[in-house]
Amino acid sequence: MPANKDLKRRVRARMAKTGEAYTTARMHVLAERERSRETASLPLPDDYPGLAGMSDEAVAARTGRGWAEWVRFLDAEGAYELPHSEIARLVLAETGLGWWSQTVAVGYERIRGLREKGQRSTGDYEASRSKTFPVPVERLFAAFADEGERERWLGPGVAVTKATPHKTVRMRLPDGTPAEAYLVAKGPGRSSVQVQQRRLPSKEAAAEAKQAWGERLEALAAYLG
Repeated sequence: MPANKDLKRRVRARMAKTGEAYTTARMHVLAERERSRETASLPLPDDYPGLAGMSDEAVAARTGRGWAEWVRFLDAEGAYELPHSEIARLVLAETGLGWWSQTVAVGYERIRGLREKGQRSTGDYEASRSKTFPVPVERLFAAFADEGERERWLGPGVAVTKATPHKTVRMRLPDGTPAEAYLVAKGPGRSSVQVQQRRLPSKEAAAEAKQAWGERLEALAAYLG
């Protein structure tokens, strides 16, 4: 895509998202582009797998390239100036693998310093915690889905927006952020849950949420006995 058309497309996309006037949106897009170019000029870190969150062997086995090869390829395509969706599209064109295209795009963004761990492509953050309990999944589901039970260990003000029996419970927390609980049966008398809270404004907020969910899951364990 010609550079001028790509700029206009990105400006219009920002206008649609933020409601800004064209001049203001264009100023922000150009500033983001300049920051991306500055990032691209920095020396690359050595620990690719650690930053990407996946081993070099795993990504190479599924995509045919290790992290260093993907970084060279994507840098050559100017990916450090592109939004997440377009980086993933570049990888998809090379691999034909949808899920792995997302994985490589996220890993590249982390390696290049364009995204932190726990940060989503939208710029916000998420936090997750998991725990296994010595109760059947039906009992664990009730502790999340039933309002009276939920208040005893999680506190008031949490609204369930959707629940799929013994599988998922989607919630709206008192601060307005969404959270999902994913439940898995581990046998007749054991089950586990992974809780994911989304749309957090900062890395610090994500760390606080992760700690808070750890405490709440411990409270749930005490409640379930």
